[in-house]
Amino acid sequence: MDGTRVAIPFIALMLLTACGQGGDAEGSSSPSASVAPSRPETPPKPTKSPEAPQTTQSTGPVTSKTPGPSPPTSTQEVQVDRQSMDPALVRRVRYAGHPGFDRVVIDLSGAVPGYSVRWAKSLVQDGSGDPIPVKGGAYLQVSLRPANAHTDSGDLTWTGGPVFRAGLANVTDVVRTGDFEGVVGVGIVLDHRAGFRVFEQKQPARLVVDVAH
Repeated sequence: MDGTRVAIPFIALMLLTACGQGGDAEGSSSPSASVAPSRPETPPKPTKSPEAPQTTQSTGPVTSKTPGPSPPTSTQEVQVDRQSMDPALVRRVRYAGHPGFDRVVIDLSGAVPGYSVRWAKSLVQDGSGDPIPVKGGAYLQVSLRPANAHTDSGDLTWTGGPVFRAGLANVTDVVRTGDFEGVVGVGIVLDHRAGFRVFEQKQPARLVVDVAH
């Protein structure tokens, strides 16, 4: 065997060895590049816009007060009859000034009884008829029936007086004119005659008299 025949098989062996080094795990003879598996892309986190601070800004003076009732105009006398009921108890009488009118509130225990509100030339004591020495330009006499201003044991439930100084724009005094035979009298002394209105309230029970200025 000469040197040329030995050299050819050797070269062929070398070429086969070089080709076998690039094969894949499945025995394919074609070279393939090793590619790392791609990672799934993580979606970008949504950008959270900063929340606006929870504050309230005032752009001017607050004028949300609910307008009060208008002053009364009627001078018509009022009468409501309620006889078949237990007598109410007069607890106290309150008074206060409001824009355009003065308010007198008679606080009661029990249901609102019958009542009348009438103009009077003067105020007198119920039962005796004795004049009550209080001066005014006009008088409203409120009478509640059936009603008491005392308990069964005789204790007064509307104490003080009988004349209560109010000193309002039109209502100058409030007077307890009587507590006699199931009738309680409340006199309202006015500076001058003016319109008035009467209405009832519940929980707690009370009778309200508004008198215009």
